Amino acid sequence: MTDTATIAAELRRLLPHAHAPYSGVQVAAAVEGADGQVHFGVNVENAAYPQGVCAEASAISAAVTRGATSLRRVYLASSLPGLVWPCGGCRQKIFEFATPGCEVVTVGRNGETASATIEELLPHGFRLDPADVRRI
Repeated sequence: MTDTATIAAELRRLLPHAHAPYSGVQVAAAVEGADGQVHFGVNVENAAYPQGVCAEASAISAAVTRGATSLRRVYLASSLPGLVWPCGGCRQKIFEFATPGCEVVTVGRNGETASATIEELLPHGFRLDPADVRRI
């Protein structure tokens, strides 16, 4: 199920599942792990606004829950016209799990698409070496 058209159709099907009573913007995301498995998520807003979850973070959480620790592709769709890209926080979340050259594909309502690597979207993203984390 890793072709863009199939994933785009599933993202459009999932958009109504988003919980977006405050912004009204529904977002669905999919992340493809290095093993080819695809994991989906939607945005879930909260009245304590910064406590909501972006669709990309939701999909990454689903992937990690199933044991995926490496992403090769991310897909994104929203209820807005045109194309949308991950917010800054989600760019960093993607970067931390991304394989080099991880592609981010955005899908519009009319089937238009665009893509960029995570390095293009977040040119100075950072990763901590797990050995350094243990020393903190």
